[in-house]
Amino acid sequence: MEETEKIQQKLPNQEFDYLKIGKILLSRWYWIAAAVIVCYITADIYLWYTPKTYATAATLKLEEKRPEITDLLGAIGSNEKGQTRIQSETYVLESPNLILTAVKDLDYPISFYIEGRVRTNELYPQKPIDIKLIRFDTLSYYADLITYHAINNTSFTLSYKENGQDIKKTFLYNNPVNIGSTTFVITYTGENKDATYLFKFNGPNDFYGRIRGGLAIGEIAKNSGILGLRETDANPQFAADILNKLVYEYLIYDRIQKQQSASQIIKFIDQQLDTISKRVNKSEDDIQQYKQSSKLMDVSTAAQSQLSKATDLETQRNLLKIQARSTQDFKQDVIKGKDNVSINFNVDGVNDQASAALITNYNSLLNSRTSLLKIYINSSPPIRDIDRQIAYVKSALIDNITTSLNHTNQKISYLNDQLDQVNKKIATFPVAERELASKNRDFDINLKVYTFLSEKRLDAQMSRSAIVPGASIVEKAQANFSPVSPNEHDIKRTAVFLGLAIGLGLIILIRVLNPYIYDKETVESLTSIPIIGVIRKFPHKVDEGSNDILVLTQPKSVFAESVRSVRTNLSFLAAEKENKVICITSEVAGEGKSFVAVNLSSTLSLIDKKVILVAADLRRSKLHKTFHVPNDAGLSNYLAHQSSLDDIIIHTKQENFDFIPSGPVPPNPSELLHTERMKILIEELRLRYDIVMIDTAPVGLVSDSIPLVRLSDINVFVIRSGKSKFYSATIPQRIDQEYQLNNSVIILNAFEEDLLHSRYYTTKFTGDNYGSRYYYYSDYIGYESSGYYIDSNKKRWWDIRRWFK
Repeated sequence: MEETEKIQQKLPNQEFDYLKIGKILLSRWYWIAAAVIVCYITADIYLWYTPKTYATAATLKLEEKRPEITDLLGAIGSNEKGQTRIQSETYVLESPNLILTAVKDLDYPISFYIEGRVRTNELYPQKPIDIKLIRFDTLSYYADLITYHAINNTSFTLSYKENGQDIKKTFLYNNPVNIGSTTFVITYTGENKDATYLFKFNGPNDFYGRIRGGLAIGEIAKNSGILGLRETDANPQFAADILNKLVYEYLIYDRIQKQQSASQIIKFIDQQLDTISKRVNKSEDDIQQYKQSSKLMDVSTAAQSQLSKATDLETQRNLLKIQARSTQDFKQDVIKGKDNVSINFNVDGVNDQASAALITNYNSLLNSRTSLLKIYINSSPPIRDIDRQIAYVKSALIDNITTSLNHTNQKISYLNDQLDQVNKKIATFPVAERELASKNRDFDINLKVYTFLSEKRLDAQMSRSAIVPGASIVEKAQANFSPVSPNEHDIKRTAVFLGLAIGLGLIILIRVLNPYIYDKETVESLTSIPIIGVIRKFPHKVDEGSNDILVLTQPKSVFAESVRSVRTNLSFLAAEKENKVICITSEVAGEGKSFVAVNLSSTLSLIDKKVILVAADLRRSKLHKTFHVPNDAGLSNYLAHQSSLDDIIIHTKQENFDFIPSGPVPPNPSELLHTERMKILIEELRLRYDIVMIDTAPVGLVSDSIPLVRLSDINVFVIRSGKSKFYSATIPQRIDQEYQLNNSVIILNAFEEDLLHSRYYTTKFTGDNYGSRYYYYSDYIGYESSGYYIDSNKKRWWDIRRWFK
């Protein structure tokens, strides 16, 4: 006995069945197909309503080589390298000033549109209406859409909003139209008769957000010095045009910036030349007047020698003073924090490499800081770090400039000493000769300085003209009419995968949320109580009060055969007893225990077994409706000592099959079933009949069934497929353990193949469990078309022939 109980408590082996998983997922293939179709249609609708965007690209190469220049412009143009230069040039290309300048190169004041079913499309570069602006203020103009509709060759209508109200007016061609502060004229061209268009006036700033939002700039390959520019827009032609204009304006801007230093030098030299030119002219006039007044034609040779020497020294000193003034101005620019500083002048042709390197570094750091300010705030660590670097380089640059300025001043001081000595010698000359030598010296000095500056000015002009942009266009932007967004192929492919995921996810979700039992494998995974059979769901609708015993009315159906299979396995239970008491119950009402009891009793009576069916559900039994008999007298009357046993037994039309109805509902049904008279009734029926089938109340709702369960030889617990919950499968085992019974079995009722809810494990009756309390039966899956059953020729929805019969 202990050995039997030990085996009974052990659940059967169940193996993972991959084939079942595939069948489960494909069991609701139409869900998956519907989800894919819905997602695909949704994708089509999305593509239909979503505006398409197009992208065009241009390539810009940053030139590393700089043009050779003279000593005067030795430091013009810094040699920017690496990532710092890429960032600085990217900032320039994205700057509002450059973008707005590029917009002004386009024909931007008027945009034209056409209204479609879904959206309004821009017609750029087409101009379907000839509009000429008469009064247009870029700071104050009518900026809303205006709808144009041609009436005939003399008039048209314009619809627009003014002060929140819709306005519609008729105008004549070639006559001024005033809307807000904007005045324009529309000329009749003879085209687009009865056409409707929309147009609006624009300022350059209206395009900045559109252009900047679609602009992407990046280095094509690391350290390649080649920038890739990409503009994304709803109008492919506009994207190509604005990108080309932007690159063109960048080259102009870059060239101007590189010429700025040379222009500053030329401006500085012009200022000096203007002053010295006046001095030369004045000196020349003074010499002529002095010669005429003194009647002195020339100075002596000795005086001429000292004069030449003084002239050279003073010329050098004046040039150094100009150099010092230029250096001082440069120093002030650095102290004030001026961007893009450069060395403006070098008198002796010596290229200050240290200052040039510091200026390059300084300008690069300033550009980097500007780029970082687009991402970070002033107090952020990256900005503070680069500010420290700028301060360090600026300090070093100022020290270097101060040193250079001191060096120049030392040279000037030295030249002053030399001039003092020469002037002392000149002072010993006769007065007239000395005066003429002095005037000649002033003239020569101013003339030499003037000549020197003129040469430097010419060099600066030549160098400026030789400067080329620091970049070149590798590839111009071309209009690309293939949309980049939305990507039709990717979206439709995503829709298909999403549909598959939704369909499969829905199947998995329904399974996860399912609380009901659908197949025998699920029951076997929950309890060790054996299943003695699976009763198939009857293929047609069965009314609750039907008086047909289906196993008799449809004896060749799959349903009837499944009931016979249960009948066969029942014969192996309690085989040592000649007469058997079988109690049938379930967890709740509606699981088919009465239906099973009737059909099982009827099929037992067909094998010459005397069977009596007792309706022991004293609360709401409906078995009497099946036999079409009144329920005026029955089990409740007998238990209440109101009737005898023979008075309540009803003989049915089926041979060897009797029935006891439940009788009127008593006030104390549970107490009546616990009486000794119930035990006497069962013993009496055991003597008269081979099988006593007792249909009881649901054990999960009331306790009426417990005394009958304890008195029975076989306890049949009915679980209905798709109706009973997982918990119900554990009830028979709990009853057996509670009352020390070992006679409970389970019948799975109304089974219908539903792969969606089937368990993905297969029970394996081998190994330790082989030979335990398990019974052979079939669920008849796959056998419906075998030809043995009257419902074998079940029509399928895909069978076209059924629609023509």
